Amino acid sequence: VRFSICSFADCLPLLLLSLLIAECASRPLYTLPSLAKAGTKKPLQTSRPFNVAHRGANGEFPEETAPAYMRAIEEGADFIESDILSTKDGVLICHHDVNLDDTTDVADHKEFADRKRTYEVQGMNMTGFFTVDFTLEELKTLGAKQRYPFRDQQYNGKFPIITLDEYIAIALDAPRVVGIYPEIKNPVFINQQVKWADGKKFEDKIVATLKKYGYKGSYMSKDWLKQPIFIQSFAATSLVYISNMTDSPKVFLIDDVTILTEDTNKTYAEITSDKYLDYIKPYVVGIGPWKDTIVPVDNNRLTTPTDLVARAHSRNLQVHPYTYRNENQFLHSGFHQDAYLEYDYWINKIGVDGLFTDFTGSLHNFQELTAPLPKLQ
Repeated sequence: VRFSICSFADCLPLLLLSLLIAECASRPLYTLPSLAKAGTKKPLQTSRPFNVAHRGANGEFPEETAPAYMRAIEEGADFIESDILSTKDGVLICHHDVNLDDTTDVADHKEFADRKRTYEVQGMNMTGFFTVDFTLEELKTLGAKQRYPFRDQQYNGKFPIITLDEYIAIALDAPRVVGIYPEIKNPVFINQQVKWADGKKFEDKIVATLKKYGYKGSYMSKDWLKQPIFIQSFAATSLVYISNMTDSPKVFLIDDVTILTEDTNKTYAEITSDKYLDYIKPYVVGIGPWKDTIVPVDNNRLTTPTDLVARAHSRNLQVHPYTYRNENQFLHSGFHQDAYLEYDYWINKIGVDGLFTDFTGSLHNFQELTAPLPKLQ
């Protein structure tokens, strides 16, 4: 399914209706492509850094919704990225926060007023409405909303949370090969709060779903190029755990160096040591650091880059930093409110291999201007 800006607006009522009535737990919202269609698709580009649509084109639509992913594909994303969590009844969903407060209209639903809870999440007490206290049917009554008040608010409340199955279907039904980039999100918390009848863990359920849709193969293999995927997590133990279940490439995410990892008693400073990179290397093809971990910032200005990229590359690990956003609130002052200057710095000076961006179209346009794809692609 592909929309221009105008045709998307024209078709919005129909899309809204289809989103609301879809039987989301049992079948995908979008029809999966035929094998013939899949065989004729334009392949994934591999000649320049990957354009990773961070939670979809969430600079334009509420994050991790079907329109956000569809728009990202239209704008040229190589991969669409999602955070995977679970509902109370064990259905895997696409949602970033373990709670629903900031990105849904749950507070407007008086019928759920008694669902507010306080949980310990990554060592901190958090109060709100949590995905693990709602069934999928209940979550589907909520409307997603834009996280940041300075972004377009017109779609607030109009699109529901989608399932992992629906997210995969959107990628597989794209008119060209588009990869997925699912994150095993907060696995410690999810495994504490959700118990599946077959005794499987959160990680098991994610891998089983990916396998169901045919995701397999090591990085750049024939199978991988047909259905590209990176599986990511901030929890190294989850990536190690699934390593004997799937050969799909994995990426270890890295937060601010002062923060403790959720699954170990180590800080990310320890996690980025040579010793730890040597340990994790057999399990992953890359790392996904917060960009300020690569180039520290002082008073909104970039300082001297660390050697993290060089040390990763010396171990043949890719580096996919996050998150690139066009707004001046996020652009460091040296880039003079110009997202293209930021992309140029990270791609051509720092030498990263992929970028998580909220604005897929701007990264795609920059790369088309500076590194157009060969005609064969």
